[in-house]
Amino acid sequence: MKTKITELFNIKYPIIQAGMVWNSGWKLASAVSNAGGLGLIGAGSMYPDVLLEHIQKCKKATDKPFGVNVPMLYPNIEEIINIIITEKVKIVFTSAGNPKTWTSYLKENGIIVVHVVSSVKFALKAQEAGVDAVVAEGFEAGGHNGREETTTFTLLPMVKEKISIPLIAAGGIATGRGMLAAMVLGADGVQIGSRFVASNEASSHLKFKQKVVNTQEGDTHLTLKELAPVRLIKNKFYNDLQELYQQNPTKEQLVEKLGRARAKLGMFEGDLEEGELEIGQIAGLIHNILPASEIVKEIMGDFETAKKSFAIYHDND
Repeated sequence: MKTKITELFNIKYPIIQAGMVWNSGWKLASAVSNAGGLGLIGAGSMYPDVLLEHIQKCKKATDKPFGVNVPMLYPNIEEIINIIITEKVKIVFTSAGNPKTWTSYLKENGIIVVHVVSSVKFALKAQEAGVDAVVAEGFEAGGHNGREETTTFTLLPMVKEKISIPLIAAGGIATGRGMLAAMVLGADGVQIGSRFVASNEASSHLKFKQKVVNTQEGDTHLTLKELAPVRLIKNKFYNDLQELYQQNPTKEQLVEKLGRARAKLGMFEGDLEEGELEIGQIAGLIHNILPASEIVKEIMGDFETAKKSFAIYHDND
């Protein structure tokens, strides 16, 4: 299957596994890359020495392209970037910051750069900064999110209308049918997070994976907009937050309530009550934990079936 994204990354399928904190280690990234997609290591939850270890292990586990996702608000950003360059990682996805800061430097070192955006305005800024592609992520997505609450299928055609570089869709996509719908709206590929959380290779705690499988429609909510908007599964921590909101809290009170390492506590250590459980709305459509290779196979099979169904419908019109 050829698209601008498969050609850009030299991959078989236009499926990118999102570089999610506490979920996307070398095991998941290499498994997705070996299955024909593009695996991403999530640097956002890794100290520099840990990232170095994951990159080196990923290189041993796959001879296919893989990348690193770098949230640019990371405190050790310079060290992270230098490790990526030294280790000759060829693809970097940046997020949570100004793409102008590192894009030129990365590209000078032969790296393909993709930036994650949640609005048309930021997609244009990313294109102006010289990125090779953008990920347009709707607010259905898990984890940190856009304040505007623009949905993926609204955002995609708006961004497509304004940019000339390849476009990747993210947020609310976990099936081949969702992938086809995104591509009909102008995407050249898709970035999938939540579905790969429920994989054998994800580095998150089994309790969290099972919680994702059990999550139903309406069980997640976007909150903490005053800090950095994040979509969470409703649990004790979430309910405590909502009680605090009833008191019209200051930003400082919210920071205090959030504390440190709350996401690690929930997703990595498996504390389903006090932890921060980040997942997308599409979790309601995820019913099992599978090997990453089976997930890629399932998505592509569903994609081909949907394409045929659409063709039959079109022919009968």
